Formats: sequence, structure tokens, C-alpha cells
Amino acid sequence: MSWLTLIGVAFGLAMDAFAVSIGVGLTLGRVDRRQTFRLAWHFGLFQALMPVVGWLAGMSVERWIAPFDHWVAFLLLSAIGGKMIWEAVRHHDEGEERVVCDPTRGMSLVVLSVATSIDALAVGLSMGLLRQEVWYPAIVIGLVAGGMTVIGLQLGQRFGMLLGRRMEVVGGLVLIGIGLKILIEHLTA
Repeated sequence: MSWLTLIGVAFGLAMDAFAVSIGVGLTLGRVDRRQTFRLAWHFGLFQALMPVVGWLAGMSVERWIAPFDHWVAFLLLSAIGGKMIWEAVRHHDEGEERVVCDPTRGMSLVVLSVATSIDALAVGLSMGLLRQEVWYPAIVIGLVAGGMTVIGLQLGQRFGMLLGRRMEVVGGLVLIGIGLKILIEHLTA
């Protein structure tokens, strides 16, 4: 794989992580260093590991995963997005001070990490089929995803602070929209 192709693939794979991190930044409003590190580390790690897992799995698993990988990504992103919207609307109706759900912690972090890196699994499968080396590309993919996550969080934070707490609903809608985009792309391809 040429350097230019690798960079293109890395940025293409990082776009989901970038968009989700904007949604997370919108939701949180204020993003501290720990939250930034956790999200960037996990998104980068999962983006780097998934091609390796796909590469190791090879052709034998691809036929079982390919028919529903887009549904898994859609359902995971929709569940997290729906939870964010529910929390924002529920606490808004009650008129109480609310604590914003932190998607950079716990199971939400793992679910988002998996959902944004499923495409990287497919890239790893294709690299295995083509007998291409996976280790160097996996590192580049992980680093680009981590960097794009930091940028996305900062952009989301700025918009969130500018537009207020209602942006949690927008963040949830962004996640659902990304899941829908993944689903439509795979169904129409």
C-alpha cells in the first residue's frame, strides 16, 4: 500500500470517529484533558486494533460479518444517541439541574469505540486477503483517528459552549445520523 493510499484510508476511517467526537464535544460542553485523552486513546486504539483483528480473521469470518456489520454500527450509534436525547429531554421537562452523561466513560466509551471502528475491521479483512502487511498501516490508522478525535472534541466543545446545553440533543442526533449514514451506504452499495 502506498503512503498516499494509506493516508487516504486512515483519514477515511477516522471520519466516523471525528464526527462522533464532535457530537461528544457538543454533549459535554466543557471537555477536560482526561476526557480528551480517554476518547482519543480509545478511538485510536480500536481503530488500530480492528484492522489487525480483521487481518487475522481473514476470509473465513468475513462472510459471516459482512452481512450485518452495518446494522451493528447503526444500532450501537443509535442507542447511544437515543440515550443522549432521552437524558436531555427528560431532565429539561423536569426543570431540575441535570448531570450530563459522560460518553468518555464506561460502557458508552466502549460502544462508541467499537461502533466507529467497524469499518477498520473490513479494511483489515481486505488487507489479509491481499496478503498486505497490517502492522504499520494499523499504527498510522490509529494515530490519525486519535488526532482527528482530539480535533473533533475541540470543535464540538466550542459549538456546545456557544449554543448551550440543548446541544446534547444535537449530539445525539449526530450519532444517530452517522449510524444511519453507515447503514444506507452499506445497503445501497
